[in-house]
Amino acid sequence: MEESYGQIRVLHVLGVLGLGGAECRIMDLYRNMDRDRIQFDFLVHYPADKTGKKSPTSDELMAVREPDYFDNSVLKLGGRIFCLPRFTGTNLAAYRAAIKKFFDDHKDEWKVVQGHMTSTASIYLPIAKKAGVPICIAHARSAGVDNGLKGFATKMLRSSLKRPGVTDFNFACSREAGISVFGQNQLDAGRVKIIPNAIDLGRFAYNEKIREKIRQELGVSNALVIGHVGSFRYAKNHEFLIEVFSQLVRLVDNDDLNQYSMLHGMRIRLLMLGKGPLLDEMKKLAEKLHVRDRCIFAGNKSNASDYYQAMDYFCFPSRYEGLPGSVIEAQAAGLQCLVSDSVTSEVNVTELVSMRSIKSEPRDWARKILDDLMLWEDHQTDALEEEIRLNRTLTQIAGERRESMFENEDTPDFDVLDDGWGFEKVNVADTERSLPRQGRKAIEFSIGDRSQSSGYIIGKLKSAGFDVKSQARMMTLFYESGRF
Repeated sequence: MEESYGQIRVLHVLGVLGLGGAECRIMDLYRNMDRDRIQFDFLVHYPADKTGKKSPTSDELMAVREPDYFDNSVLKLGGRIFCLPRFTGTNLAAYRAAIKKFFDDHKDEWKVVQGHMTSTASIYLPIAKKAGVPICIAHARSAGVDNGLKGFATKMLRSSLKRPGVTDFNFACSREAGISVFGQNQLDAGRVKIIPNAIDLGRFAYNEKIREKIRQELGVSNALVIGHVGSFRYAKNHEFLIEVFSQLVRLVDNDDLNQYSMLHGMRIRLLMLGKGPLLDEMKKLAEKLHVRDRCIFAGNKSNASDYYQAMDYFCFPSRYEGLPGSVIEAQAAGLQCLVSDSVTSEVNVTELVSMRSIKSEPRDWARKILDDLMLWEDHQTDALEEEIRLNRTLTQIAGERRESMFENEDTPDFDVLDDGWGFEKVNVADTERSLPRQGRKAIEFSIGDRSQSSGYIIGKLKSAGFDVKSQARMMTLFYESGRF
């Protein structure tokens, strides 16, 4: 082993090095590690048939493997990338042979093997242990499986992880993920260490200049933007998200009772970041529901943190998650979030989060979002004062709108009313509204005041264990000592 690679090397086992949640979290941690003490390597998977062999070596797979999103970052940080043939369910013998050869060829190179791919951890971790790796860890990052045969197979493959002795350590990003992968008994016995998905929180702190820049680039400077970040796959439940958005648009467009009159005439957009196998299907669904022209399918973004700034609200109706970093990121950006209660409650860190069942109708979710935006639950504010304040706020979102909010001649004079209140001021706490404006700077937190509340929100997220810098220090000590 070359000394230039670092004092202690840790091998992280993943499916790919793309822009997935686990990959982003590991890379955030990697960037913040003391790399004079700890270095990361990565073992990923690629189809064996690309080589024409059943059990190709890492070198043979790397020769045909297409570079992934984080490849260059890993190499620049001093890491190495290796490859195993992708497990298909029918190539168990060939998969085992490839793993055995890999660890035999790399004797004594890693003190730790950390497997984030728990679907096959029960296969590769015992082989690594037998090859002499001192510490073998299974790291659960999901609290569920897909429907059908694939989900059944995943459960079967993971079943042995519920027994003690298969690994040296079990990590999980949440209690639900720990129970799902390792079982209640292992958790109760203290054999599962809960390590929240750490995030570089400072990158997501609210920034007005970035907000204006991204909104201008997207053409939504004068729009209300509902946001979502996540790959287009079964767990993320995009079909429900698009149904919710469709209902939200209908509620505003067909608002005969004028419940949402302040939003009349305003452009409303759904901004979705991510790619995945269900992307085309979701575009067709948006077309079918007549909201395709109001949906922005933005794809993967290397500067995803900037896109949170452009959003005005975050909707996350996942069927299951381990601990979704995107909900933590959205809170760090100061966004009010409506989240499925199927997601672990450990994301409910700040006052910005509300949770609701995905068994509810999409229309109920849409009403909740609109009520949050309109402060419908606030019955203590003077009606005229509230209308003026909302006019100020919504005018700031819309800019100099050419469309009238109202169909009559009672349209307020927006130039007079607008004295600099942005959309982030829509949802302010009752305590703040009761104070004179010159006294509001003393308030630590108010829902919607993203700029003022940023420090308070980031502080709460750090206290809950989501700060990557603190976690990097903790993990450095663990990798060196083998204990917490």
